[in-house]
Amino acid sequence: MPTMRPPTRLPRDLHPVAWWVWAIGLAAAASLTTNPLVLLLLVAVASVVVMARRSDQPWAASFRIYVWLGVVIVAVRLAFRVVFGAGDVGTVLVPLPAVPLPHWVAGITLLGPITREALLAGLYDGLRLATIVICIGAANALANPKRLLRSVPPALYEIGTALVVAVTVLPQFADSVRRVRAAQSLRAGETGRIGRLRRFLVPVLEDALERSLALAAGMDARGYGRAGNLGRTARRTTGALMLTGLVGICVGTYAVLDQTAPRWLALPMLALGAATATAGLLSAGRRVERTRYRPDHWRLPELVVVASGVAVAALAWWVGGHQVALAYPDLATVPRVGGASLLGAAIGLLGGLASPPVAAPYRPVAELRGHAEAAA
Repeated sequence: MPTMRPPTRLPRDLHPVAWWVWAIGLAAAASLTTNPLVLLLLVAVASVVVMARRSDQPWAASFRIYVWLGVVIVAVRLAFRVVFGAGDVGTVLVPLPAVPLPHWVAGITLLGPITREALLAGLYDGLRLATIVICIGAANALANPKRLLRSVPPALYEIGTALVVAVTVLPQFADSVRRVRAAQSLRAGETGRIGRLRRFLVPVLEDALERSLALAAGMDARGYGRAGNLGRTARRTTGALMLTGLVGICVGTYAVLDQTAPRWLALPMLALGAATATAGLLSAGRRVERTRYRPDHWRLPELVVVASGVAVAALAWWVGGHQVALAYPDLATVPRVGGASLLGAAIGLLGGLASPPVAAPYRPVAELRGHAEAAA
């Protein structure tokens, strides 16, 4: 009697908006703490999910660039702490002399004693910014940028060309690095360090920008974002709704951040502005006529991934309000991790891994046969 195998999930691409919401949740959690252990946990969660769920497409190779960018951010933040005066409060590690500056730059000191507390403060701040950058890089590596643009509201299709260039230039940069490196390895050239850098960097930047512009030009030639006829009254109504919504969002955001402002200007005004802006987007989207080939549907995995990102951000917000010593550790003590932070990291990891496996790219039969013969 044959044994029954458990059903497996079919490989497919997750909805790109789900990946972006998940990554923004991790980035929001990173912005609500300076605990280096929690930040490293979030970086580990993003890295594990990217390694497990990224595809073989060009944009998937851009995650390494974001990781190196995070390392550079931390190094620059520490360097700024040293160059622009670390302060003399705390345990002095290196007693550097201070450089006096004119009176018109009062408050800024060059060099000076380097203290342990100042270096830790720079490390915590730099690590927080680096974690946010790496989380956004995880979204760029996991989400298909072309499918993401298909999910943009119709009202924003008029700026689709600029969005194409902005979203695809860094993933195309990663693919251009691979292609230019492979091409230059087959030919001779300059051996000096500066000459090799110029010989490598200029073609990479030119190729990445040209491919992004070619994609944008192809979409424009096919009528991407082409608006239909719209009367003057409809245009004025849409503009008034958008302007009113933006003003309401600005006033509501300011009132939420400023505790001295009247409370009826905070969340009520923010909600009213968001609703008005949404109405303006819907009104503007009526004039854009488009059809979709293979539309992206929201299924259970997408909802799980989105819920995990929102849960991570909510737990980080709760920790920042109820466990301040854990969210913002003192520089004189060793940072600790609480149960809520560990739970948030576990939810983010399990939510990201709950997505279906990535569909393998199409390969010709001859190529598969060649791999099989080589393995035999």
